[in-house]
Formats: sequence, C-alpha cells, structure tokens
Amino acid sequence: MKKLFTLFAFLFVISAFSQKITMDKGKFFSNGKQLSTFETKKLLSSNYEASTLFKKGKTKEGVGGFLLGFGIAMVAGDAVVGLVSDVQYPSVMTYVGGASIITSIPVLSGRTKKIKKAIDVYNSSAENTLGFQNNTNVEMNVIANQNGYGLQIRF
Repeated sequence: MKKLFTLFAFLFVISAFSQKITMDKGKFFSNGKQLSTFETKKLLSSNYEASTLFKKGKTKEGVGGFLLGFGIAMVAGDAVVGLVSDVQYPSVMTYVGGASIITSIPVLSGRTKKIKKAIDVYNSSAENTLGFQNNTNVEMNVIANQNGYGLQIRF
C-alpha cells in the first residue's frame, strides 16, 4: 500500500510541475505569476527540444544585443572624436559600427520565433502529461527530523 501511495504521489508531483508557460511582451508567465529567465529555463529543462530552442533564442538575443551595443558605441565614439578634433569624421570606426548594427538586425529578428517555438513545444508536451489537471497544488519535499528522513507530501 505504501508503494502504491508513493507511486501515485510521484505521478501527481510530475503533473504539478508540468505547467503551461505564456509569453507576453517578452516576459514569461505561469499560472499568472511572472517567471525569471532562470525559472523558465528550469521548467523547460524537462523537454530537451524546448530547452535547446530556448537556449538558442537566448543566445541569439545576447549576441544580437552585443553587436547592436558595440555598433552604437563605435558610431557614437567616432562622432564624438570627429566633433572634438580635426580628424576626418567618417573613419573606419563608423563603418565598423554601422556594419555591426546592420549585422545585429537579422540576428535579433529570429530570437522571439525560437523562444515562442520553445514555449509552444513545452506547452504541447505539458498537455499530454498523464491526463491530470495542472491546477492541482501538490508539493513533495524530502525532510529530516529527530525521527529520521522522510517524504512530505502536501495536497
């Protein structure tokens, strides 16, 4: 009987962790609560394909943001040098910065598609978990006290 109860409790815990994730204006939500990127990545780690797509999207976001920032800094730096000194203004810094800005556009454009696809893949797999409702509030913890170690299950 104990084994059967533990098995059912474990299945309920698995279904409780498979929650739907929504994305609104670049922020992630699950059950009405906003999730950080770390928490979202942790939830998506249960699905390999979703986790891989999410990481690719975040990598594109980081690289594209770096290229954009680098390009803006190069163009602005060269403009300041051109205004302050008697150097010919459009120098190599401006062209490198402009190229960096232009390169960042296609890199940044694909990031949201990958992240949305990762969330869709996760949500489609979360719908098929054991047929349980995802609104159950089950919590399972390992505890230790003076009586020994145990498994605490809250419904």
